[in-house]
Amino acid sequence: MNRWAYISIAAGAALWGTIGLFVQELYRLGLTPLQVVALRVSCAVIFLVSYAFVINRQWLRIHIKDSPIFIGTGVISVVFFNWCFFIAIQETSISVAAILLYTAPAFVLLLSRILFKEPLTARKLVSLALTLSGCMLVVELLPNGLITMTTFGILAGIASGLFYGLYSIFGKFALKIYHPITVTTYTFIFATIFILPVSQIWTWAAYLSDLKIWLYAASLGLFPTVLAFIFYTKGLGQVEAGKASIVATLEPVVAAFIGMLFYAEVLQVWQYIGVILVIISVIAVQNISITKFNKKSKMDQSV
Repeated sequence: MNRWAYISIAAGAALWGTIGLFVQELYRLGLTPLQVVALRVSCAVIFLVSYAFVINRQWLRIHIKDSPIFIGTGVISVVFFNWCFFIAIQETSISVAAILLYTAPAFVLLLSRILFKEPLTARKLVSLALTLSGCMLVVELLPNGLITMTTFGILAGIASGLFYGLYSIFGKFALKIYHPITVTTYTFIFATIFILPVSQIWTWAAYLSDLKIWLYAASLGLFPTVLAFIFYTKGLGQVEAGKASIVATLEPVVAAFIGMLFYAEVLQVWQYIGVILVIISVIAVQNISITKFNKKSKMDQSV
């Protein structure tokens, strides 16, 4: 069962890595980052609510007292992660912003230790170090190095990593109470309620008459959003939050290959090395869980 949970998380991360395909086209059509975020979460809500309404309406029921959890997953995580990430890109560079975003596993490992008492083992720390090193190579922060960064940009990038990582924390609490579809649906409902007024949708309604915008927005809302979060959240219910966050760092690896295949971006030797490091770290984390599962099964059989 754990193996399928890891596969589910990896599938979600791979779908997240396709975001650039749709976002780039929406940018070319004149939308701003904030508008793209608003369209992304809004389309996600339409897909999720429709799916839940047809398959199981019970998934649409939550207790009002649990709203703070979904404010956590939807507003504090999804909305603020995107906002801080875009600021970091503007203030520093895409490469630096991506690396700072993937400080998320470090935050998750530490918070998981405090909140869930998950052990902070040497193997987890080694896997985390391999992941971060691999990401640095993939986005070319290494070995090129010297990049001028503003303090505001660095803080925004670190904040994006924190907010991104908090989805695993809030999601862990939510999954103790609700079905993964319920968690994902209300994450985006709360995100949409917050982002639409902030994005001032009434000022850019003219864009919405363009069929191409709706095509790309629907694709963005379905593949790297709804399906990605469903896969990730479902896997998160059976895997430690810290390990899930490390596995999810497959996203920048997929994004690098997307750039190579669709935008003729050629990977350098060190980028391939980075890809290999990330894959090794994912395999290492998965093997920890499989080994523990096998030991537990043998103990159960001997009883």
